Amino acid sequence: MAPLVRVIIKNSGLVLYSAGGTIGAFLLVGTLVALYYVYSSNRIKKENQATIEKFLEDYRALKPTRFSYAEIRKITNQFSEKLGEGGYGTVYKGKLSNEIYVAVKVLNNFKGNGEEFIIEVGTIGRIHHVNVVRLVGFCADGFRKALVYEFLPNDSLEKFIFQAGSKRNTLGWKKLQDIALGIAKGIEYLHQGCDQQILHFDIKPHNILLDHNFNPKICDFGLAKLCCKEQSGVSMTAARGTIGYIAPEVLSRNFGRVSYKSDVYSFGMLFLEMVGGRKNNDPTANASQVYFPEWIFNQLSQGEELHIRIEEGDDATILKKLAIVGLWCIQWYPTDRPSMKVVVQMLEGDGNNLTMPPHPVPATNGTNSIAGIHGRLHQTELAVISELE
Repeated sequence: MAPLVRVIIKNSGLVLYSAGGTIGAFLLVGTLVALYYVYSSNRIKKENQATIEKFLEDYRALKPTRFSYAEIRKITNQFSEKLGEGGYGTVYKGKLSNEIYVAVKVLNNFKGNGEEFIIEVGTIGRIHHVNVVRLVGFCADGFRKALVYEFLPNDSLEKFIFQAGSKRNTLGWKKLQDIALGIAKGIEYLHQGCDQQILHFDIKPHNILLDHNFNPKICDFGLAKLCCKEQSGVSMTAARGTIGYIAPEVLSRNFGRVSYKSDVYSFGMLFLEMVGGRKNNDPTANASQVYFPEWIFNQLSQGEELHIRIEEGDDATILKKLAIVGLWCIQWYPTDRPSMKVVVQMLEGDGNNLTMPPHPVPATNGTNSIAGIHGRLHQTELAVISELE
């Protein structure tokens, strides 16, 4: 008669009963491992879901609205109009019953313990600022997650500053200055205007949306961290952000503590891309202009004019002002960068009174090439961070 094995799963764990003969050790261990894996996996999923549900229960009394997945399907007309897609999932255009259009981000590849979802909803849901995108609602229907934002018809800043056609040119330098000032005010609000300081950690053109009047709004808070305003820095166990915009200290603590100054650096890199109308690192450019921050610093320090899309009389003055502010923001060490409050003052003030910043990267081994040091840092230290707290 074949051996009888009876396995019972209880709340406290696994209980195995065997009778009717001897069972092979290999088969027994394999069965136990498989059953424990299934049990452990289901338990972790339930615990993660419970974490999210507890957070949402505490959040229920606050805006925004919680939608069911069926309501999300109705709002998006069965996900009929896709606005964009990325590693986070897919964004669809939707419409509420009161004729208000929304953008619905469906987290198709939802992973982890729900921390990013909680950060996004908990952070952006309590923010009310003209330069921060408004979270209209969210969906947490089982393992289906979605975020519902106000719809901004002019898409992201990325579509304008990197487009060689008419869209970028229609903005003009005065409008670009207004957009830069709006972004700066939004980041300043995150750093100083909220109950807790909010560090975004992913400031880049793709995460700046434009409304019908081209007013900028900061979005995507999935990588954000909250901390007390009195804190001089925050602890991080891994780099976060997008290559090309990540501050040096986020990649290696040898350059200083991670703080709100890390967002200032990212803003500066975004800022200089607005000035150049191109990616900061462009291998297809002329040899002297491959790395735009290097080129623009050399031009200004040598007293050369910046002939970049100059069309009106005031364009050259605005261009120089924006370039100088951008160079101040990308200073290599956090202590050398201005706060966002000072950046706003610089943008609102007279550009003729601005002083030229020092070279963004200090001399190292006889050279201080921004492109060279920046490139080596990103290539070698992204995966491993030296924590010198």
